[in-house]
Amino acid sequence: MGVFDAWTISAGTAALAAVLGYLLGTIPFGLILTRAAGLGDVRKIGSGNIGATNVLRTGNKKLAAATLLLDALKATAAVVIARYVWGFEAGLVAGFFAFLGHLFPVWLGFKGGKGVATYIGVLLGVMPWTVLVFAVIWIGCAKLTKYSSLSALVATLVIPVVLWILPEHAFAMTMAAMTIISWVKHKDNIKRLLAGTESKIGQKG
Repeated sequence: MGVFDAWTISAGTAALAAVLGYLLGTIPFGLILTRAAGLGDVRKIGSGNIGATNVLRTGNKKLAAATLLLDALKATAAVVIARYVWGFEAGLVAGFFAFLGHLFPVWLGFKGGKGVATYIGVLLGVMPWTVLVFAVIWIGCAKLTKYSSLSALVATLVIPVVLWILPEHAFAMTMAAMTIISWVKHKDNIKRLLAGTESKIGQKG
């Protein structure tokens, strides 16, 4: 029996959960908050994406923190709502599509963030204690390497393995797919890490 063979979710329910998740995921909190604060279009600075890391480049730490929180919670909301209405499997579908919505928002020409916050938000919505695992891995790697991007990449790599061992196979496969997509979105960071030119935590300029 395959990982998803025992799923009972219908195609119609999965589609509804996907639409719900995607629409919530496309809310560009980074763009909304920076514009509301009079800081202009966050897509025109730094990496050009709408995530918290780029919002931080405006120099406003509070806005960056708010963006991180809201980008996570929109994915959590998608999981919780879908799970409450249609069940656990629908929650996984909604979380996955909230992640895709953040990365590829239709309203912004499919150019969004890199997905770390929404990845965490899905973990929070499905199995909250896994956020602690993610945080421990991220903090440990950050202390050793001083690279935020590398820490996130390592954490997203470990999470599906932990879930598979538990075993939470359907959840593990969902997060594994998100990990692969996140790594692709971080391709420029990976190139800089390999070249030794990636900025370290706390590094100026």
